[in-house]
Amino acid sequence: MKYLIVDDEQLARERLKELIRRGGGEHVLLEADNGIKALELAQSEHPDAILLDIRMPGMDGIETAGHLSRMEAPPAVIFTTAYDDHALAAFETNAVDYLLKPIRAERLLEALRKARVISRARSESLRRRDPGEHRRTHISVAHHGGIQLIAIRDIRYLHAEQKYVCVGWTGREVLLDESLRDLEAELAGRFLRVHRGTLVALEYLEALERAPDGTYQVRLSGASRLLPVSRRHLADVRGELRKKGLETGSDYS
Repeated sequence: MKYLIVDDEQLARERLKELIRRGGGEHVLLEADNGIKALELAQSEHPDAILLDIRMPGMDGIETAGHLSRMEAPPAVIFTTAYDDHALAAFETNAVDYLLKPIRAERLLEALRKARVISRARSESLRRRDPGEHRRTHISVAHHGGIQLIAIRDIRYLHAEQKYVCVGWTGREVLLDESLRDLEAELAGRFLRVHRGTLVALEYLEALERAPDGTYQVRLSGASRLLPVSRRHLADVRGELRKKGLETGSDYS
């Protein structure tokens, strides 16, 4: 068996490796100290199971598990945590197990036997239970049998296209099978709705331009695509531009 141990504390990782070795058998033991590295190893090394700490700096265990579930053949996930808090009630199923630190050897071996793959639906449910605590730092999309991570801080816009959402970042686009409404709720405060089907990142809001046909478009730094602005949301865009000191009279004539 091949196991990936993910914890930001080295002593915790060493403890889990020791417990697994005590259980006997031949195993390959991999380790990572953060969620990003865990996702990289999961795609390159294809572990059978991941022992995943919940509370880590940056990308926490809940988000990491959500990205893992997008893999073509995701590994089984066992959460580990030092906090017996409200979130743990969601893990008390055979589908996803959890271990409370300090972890006992017999409890670990039991969890490894019954570990199952976390489903994407369960991951979304867990994240929505406490969106403030488990807010994503990245969006993931299926890519050549693995996943591609896109940092939310790099995203310029989210534009609904039929059943998908087009994610635009640093001159590139990719389709995401998530709801624009759900993304708007999750990313509130960072993105602004400028059209019925379009959200733009406030950080990259640069200018409002009037097209020859009288409609309005918004320009974002780092994005070549101009995005439509509906009259309903025009005042909101102008207000945000004023806050940034970017409004000029010629833009709105």
